[in-house]
Amino acid sequence: MKNAQLTPGKAFSNTSRIEILKSVPIFSDTPDDIISEVAISLEEIELEKNEVVFYKGDLLHAMYIIAEGSVQVHDGDYEFARFYSNDSFGEYALIDSSVRSASVTTLEKTWLLRLDKNIFEKILDKNTHIARAILHTLIQRLRNSNILEEKLTQRSYELKLEKENIEKQRRKLEELNATKDKFFSIIAHDLINPFNSVIGLSELLLYRYESYDEKKIKEFIEQIYKFSSNAYNLLDNLLQWARSQTGRLKHNPVEIAMQQIINENMSFLQEAAKKKNIELISEVDYEIKCFADPNMVNTIIRNLLSNAIKFTPENGKVSIKAENYNNDKVKFLVIDNGVGIPSDKVNHVFDLTENYSTEGTNSEKGTGLGLILCKEFVEKNGGEIWVKSKEGKGSTFNFTLPEYSKKSS
Repeated sequence: MKNAQLTPGKAFSNTSRIEILKSVPIFSDTPDDIISEVAISLEEIELEKNEVVFYKGDLLHAMYIIAEGSVQVHDGDYEFARFYSNDSFGEYALIDSSVRSASVTTLEKTWLLRLDKNIFEKILDKNTHIARAILHTLIQRLRNSNILEEKLTQRSYELKLEKENIEKQRRKLEELNATKDKFFSIIAHDLINPFNSVIGLSELLLYRYESYDEKKIKEFIEQIYKFSSNAYNLLDNLLQWARSQTGRLKHNPVEIAMQQIINENMSFLQEAAKKKNIELISEVDYEIKCFADPNMVNTIIRNLLSNAIKFTPENGKVSIKAENYNNDKVKFLVIDNGVGIPSDKVNHVFDLTENYSTEGTNSEKGTGLGLILCKEFVEKNGGEIWVKSKEGKGSTFNFTLPEYSKKSS
């Protein structure tokens, strides 16, 4: 669409123009002789619907009076205002040479009366009252603009909140979908496989027991124990995770002697470490106490130690240390000299949507659920968890828990 061009219009009579001018606030109190002079000087423009009067950025030194019809003041699709018959717009251009700050387009067939700046300046020399009237109109427009701006700011804020809420819901749906996919993946693959192995080995022992020597039978029993233990640990994690997802897992923080809970988990995992000749070391002093849920902390320690053993090769070492952190927290470090984590994966080990898991050094199976559970439980207890790792050099899993004090309880 092009800018409006001066075209023959209705040929409003001078009397009609005077009546129109008197209805416009700027000229309502202007003397008749000045009104007549202005009326004669007006140029008439006839426009069809959706024609552009001027574009944002145009340099046009004129104001417009709507004789008949209506226009829209806008910036693209965003509408600022509408003006109708006997309204005026563009008054600011009569006293300032700035470019237009918005576009104006007709909403229907419209007739405009245009007053150019050079003619206005000649009239202004004869009657300064018009200048005051224009200023009054502009001030009123500014007030209306401020009210509109306040409404726009409020609406913008509301839209921002709506957008944030939608984004939050989108992320929540992604997490729920990932949770569902992970759940079915574990049941369909990681949980069924060890049971299939146990059933297969048990069946061999049941029906062909006499055909195996004592060494082979012991090997079968060790395999059954291994698969059963893995399935039990997975079931325990799965149960804890499911309870956490459904809000059924209660958080009951109490005073915890961390050395005791660490030693208990090391004893539980000693057999798994012994098979790979991995040394388990605890450097946590008996005085270290935290204020947290003991069941959750037990799950955190067990999973991190089990993970470290799984990814540490034979004759390796796994240790756990503790140190003060930000005055009111204790930081624990579970350190191994195992295979480490690739740099492109290290930031995804706690992310359920990434589904990151890999085999251990002795082909131990995993689901990645243990680390996700650790993150959830650490955060439920007011702490944080992160990992530092270098491929081929080992990993250090760090997590914090609130330090116990009388205030904690």
